[in-house]
Amino acid sequence: MSIMINGSPTELPRDARISLLDFLREELHLTGTKKGCNQGACGACTVLVEGERILSCLALAIQYDGRAVTTVEGLAAPDGLHPLQQAFIDHDGFQCGYCTPGQICSAIGMAAEARRGVPSHVSADLRADVVLTREELQERMSGNLCRCGAHNGIIDAIRDTVAAEMVA
Repeated sequence: MSIMINGSPTELPRDARISLLDFLREELHLTGTKKGCNQGACGACTVLVEGERILSCLALAIQYDGRAVTTVEGLAAPDGLHPLQQAFIDHDGFQCGYCTPGQICSAIGMAAEARRGVPSHVSADLRADVVLTREELQERMSGNLCRCGAHNGIIDAIRDTVAAEMVA
């Protein structure tokens, strides 16, 4: 049994009870993914599984046998940062930086959801194409908390990169 982590095949843990978050951090030493609340409420542990955002603290590693997991470490190219990572720097989308990896992974997953037409709670017309207004972005990113108050920079970074083609 194996799991693909950031493009590399990795043997799953022997203990079926270990969370994906603990597997990433404690066994693979991929510490970009953060342990915040460990209850699925803050979003600091958000990673991508085959492009979909999940809360890794609520997932067992063994559930992802044969699947591809991308952490914040897996987003950058060998020659530089992912455009959203650079946008977070350019827009001051972080202060302490603790929530940043989860925010970035969540934004990438969120943009993919919007491209597929998945509506949010504030979507005015469930049948219309999704337009990522500031209100839409804020709602769609509401599962990722920033205790430092960098939300404006986070939203601006997302607007300028992963959501640029869908912004009103």
